[in-house]
Amino acid sequence: MLAARDTIHRGEVIKAEDIKRIRISADPALTPLPASVYDDVIGQRAALDIAAGGVLTSESTADEPLPPQGQSIVGISLTPAQVPGMPLYGGDKVRIIVTPGDNGEAPANSPQFTVAEVVGTYLDETTGNTVVNVLVPYADAGVLAARAATGNVALVLDSGAE
Repeated sequence: MLAARDTIHRGEVIKAEDIKRIRISADPALTPLPASVYDDVIGQRAALDIAAGGVLTSESTADEPLPPQGQSIVGISLTPAQVPGMPLYGGDKVRIIVTPGDNGEAPANSPQFTVAEVVGTYLDETTGNTVVNVLVPYADAGVLAARAATGNVALVLDSGAE
């Protein structure tokens, strides 16, 4: 099977020195990449962060860079009150809703929003905010970034069911 020698970060091009061939017992619950695809993996991009020693699977690599052409990634810093109190994962479908300012009233009509997909999250230990990186169409990125900069947004987790 194939495993990462050191941590490979999402989006990085995988080089020969980044991966190694290992032997593990077969487990039907796992779908690791066999060592025979070593040469095929070199030059692909990591589709997700792969921890040092982590086994590579078919979901570990991608042919396209992140973000894909025509899309952008926008980082949104959210207080605990602006984000669901449950973990967000890459691929989650979300809406970023425009909220009224501190002195604003709730909108009379449906608020404006941007549909997005979570790429990743991390906790900003300095502020205690959750930073959510979302994938949006290129045309929506500027407006979403401007809205997020005001802090007058909230994130809603939607169903992943199609």
